[in-house]
Amino acid sequence: MDLRLSFFFCFLATPIVGENTSGKARSCSDVRQFYSGKGFHLVGVPQTEISGEHLRICPQGYTCCTSEMEESLSTLSRREFEGLVKEAGHSLQLSLTTQYKSFDGYFLDLLNQSERSLQDSFPAVYGELYTQNARLFKDLYAELRRYYRGSNINLEEVLNEFWVRLLERLFKAQNPQYVFGDEYLECAVKQTETLRPFGDVPRELKLKATRAFIAARSFVQGLGVSSEVVRKVSQVPLSPECTRALMKLMYCPHCRGMPSVKPCINYCRNVMKGCLANQADLDTEWRNLIESMLQVADRFNGPSSVEVVIGSIHTRISEAMVNMLDNSAHFTSKVFQACGTPRVGGTQVSGSEDKKKRGKSPVDEKAGLGLEKLVSDVTGKLREMQQYWVQLPNALCTDKVSAAPASEDKCWNGMSRASYLPEVMGDGLASQINNPEVEIDITKPDMTIRQQIMQLKIMTNRLRNAFNGNDVDFQDTSDDVSGSGSGACVEELCPRSTDRNTIPNTDQPIQYAIPAENKKVVKGTASQALPHSTLLLLSLAVVLFRR
Repeated sequence: MDLRLSFFFCFLATPIVGENTSGKARSCSDVRQFYSGKGFHLVGVPQTEISGEHLRICPQGYTCCTSEMEESLSTLSRREFEGLVKEAGHSLQLSLTTQYKSFDGYFLDLLNQSERSLQDSFPAVYGELYTQNARLFKDLYAELRRYYRGSNINLEEVLNEFWVRLLERLFKAQNPQYVFGDEYLECAVKQTETLRPFGDVPRELKLKATRAFIAARSFVQGLGVSSEVVRKVSQVPLSPECTRALMKLMYCPHCRGMPSVKPCINYCRNVMKGCLANQADLDTEWRNLIESMLQVADRFNGPSSVEVVIGSIHTRISEAMVNMLDNSAHFTSKVFQACGTPRVGGTQVSGSEDKKKRGKSPVDEKAGLGLEKLVSDVTGKLREMQQYWVQLPNALCTDKVSAAPASEDKCWNGMSRASYLPEVMGDGLASQINNPEVEIDITKPDMTIRQQIMQLKIMTNRLRNAFNGNDVDFQDTSDDVSGSGSGACVEELCPRSTDRNTIPNTDQPIQYAIPAENKKVVKGTASQALPHSTLLLLSLAVVLFRR
């Protein structure tokens, strides 16, 4: 039988039987049928009720359960509940992974399209000036991809180095009759601070591109971290105390002769809040992470959006080159004055011929609204996930599982069919100190979940830095993500010493692998593949009644 259905098998419609008050032993045929349906052998299962002094979890009245049956059903309840928590986590993780791949694929497509546009247009515009230096442009885009994917490189230094190398190539191309040594070229480069041969393009592109890449890299990494946190937390095993509480909630009604009586809703909530107390402690940092991601997502819109900036890199480079070439004579004259006249020894090339080859700068392409729509879909899903960890216990106690309010005096309260009087506990470990259903030592939190809380804190700090335009250095994990095709790896960061808001190195997180599903880029918008929040919050109850 499908384990997803077995969790609530005990609550399916069968004749309602109350406690045995007549003193006459009742038949155990219903329990035997139920027990056999779970896949257990009927050897040793009573034909009629027996005295229940041997029971250690269920009430010790007349019963159809032996000690072995109680132990088997207790193990079954634990396995089924853990499976349901994993099922819910998988739904949430799938949503996050889908968003991850959608955004990651779109961003890389923007970068690839910019490079293709450069490769397609520059040969016709600049002729040999481009073809002889094509590697320079290819290296730039390669470094931009490495940065986005998480390599430990300084993006500002990458851009600065590109402009230095481009200046040297163009300066030499415009003055082929001279021989320039390294020292002379170094002197020429120093003149750019005052002469600005490329105009304002290097400064503007560095400012906008670094902000765009920082925001995109941190955003996609936030999706990866949150997905991995969900995966790890959903695999945390239950405590023995929780196993006992679940057995009492789920299967003791059978042993007590009331197979169709549903548990009181507040009783169910107290059990679930106790069993998921450590998970609920994720709530604060989970909300902080999502809120920080929503703030970073605001950087993707407007005239300086990621889409506009990344999609126009090639046009800004061309604009800078045209400016340099049009003012070549002035720049050369000033360099000769500052650095001296170089030695003649090259080959004379007609300036008019060169000007004819380079023609006009490529026209800037108007960016579309694809990323804006995608980000809107992703952020909408993130908002729906904000209360996941505190809503999970209630999602397990829907009206299909627990008794309706109208039946509050006829529900299973853990001892009999009657009202449940204790109050419902709050969320989180500290609130369970007086939980009447689950014994919890609030001084001993689950260490796996505490580690994941720390991962959320660290990722939130990175996102807040990214929102302010502050860069953080990523550990180079190119070997780990090779072949994945996309995404920034989730690896430890080394905060810059000048950034007072970054977290100390002692809080470096463990490495997360790129989600296994991230082998292909999902086409289309995120909304086409992401489940609705109702499925995330109520998926546990829904899947159980799906055949």
